[in-house]
Amino acid sequence: MSVTLHTSMGDIKIEIYCEEVPLAAENFMALCASGYYDGTLFHRNIRGFMLQGGDPTNTGKGGEGIYDTPNRKFEDEILPELKHNKRGIVSMANSGPNTNASQFFIAYKAHPHLDGKYTIFGCVIDGFDTLDKIERVPTGAMDRPFQDIKLHNVTIHANPLAK
Repeated sequence: MSVTLHTSMGDIKIEIYCEEVPLAAENFMALCASGYYDGTLFHRNIRGFMLQGGDPTNTGKGGEGIYDTPNRKFEDEILPELKHNKRGIVSMANSGPNTNASQFFIAYKAHPHLDGKYTIFGCVIDGFDTLDKIERVPTGAMDRPFQDIKLHNVTIHANPLAK
């Protein structure tokens, strides 16, 4: 399974690890399918580290998952074989163990210190040129981009190699 994020700076195609991390994959795919992410901003951009989005309040403090839990968050799915070992790894953002909701990040390079702390649920398979452009956007306080980087909408593909 794969999705294409249609951003204001170009497209990014992501393979989703549906079998490996079913909770995170179902959550992300359901939020994509419902339009939850449409029109949201990537609110945090740290050159050499990561790009973060998925918060409908565009503050970095909001977002809910699809699961019917008291806080709308779900448990981590940490697998030793999934590592932050290259550019383009996509993970759930969290505020501590088992606090996954809607926010996610895309790593700009390998970050082994993140292994075991964040659920990895995909990787970029196309659109690295877009990722390069986004990484170069200047930021201000709280690593917020000076220029809005908008996630217009998401296309869901059944085949990860589909255009």
